[in-house]
Amino acid sequence: MQLIDKSKVKEMIDLLIDQDLYIHLEMTMGAYASHVDSSKHPAATFISNAVIRYTHGSISGNGPFRVGLKTSQGWIYSEGLTHYEDEDVERLIMAGHDSQGKLIVALQLSREPF
Repeated sequence: MQLIDKSKVKEMIDLLIDQDLYIHLEMTMGAYASHVDSSKHPAATFISNAVIRYTHGSISGNGPFRVGLKTSQGWIYSEGLTHYEDEDVERLIMAGHDSQGKLIVALQLSREPF
């Protein structure tokens, strides 16, 4: 994975507009680590292989980044993204890592299930 290039990610977001896509979205803020460090508040979100379609997508910030996807029913957004997979042109795979390199958030979009 590479550090997010905002313009390249925006191009990839635009390429997937108005298509049925599978989404994988997860966030963890210590849910897996609270048994090691009780000061961490366990929190997590996970959705995988739900089908979405968005009509507008955006990326904002200077890093970490926020990606928003406007659907007919509302918005999906993910904040704290730092990296993306630049070699996969069929899927948009993004992740956010903390200062120790641990995964905090992931947002992935694909025409095929994950």
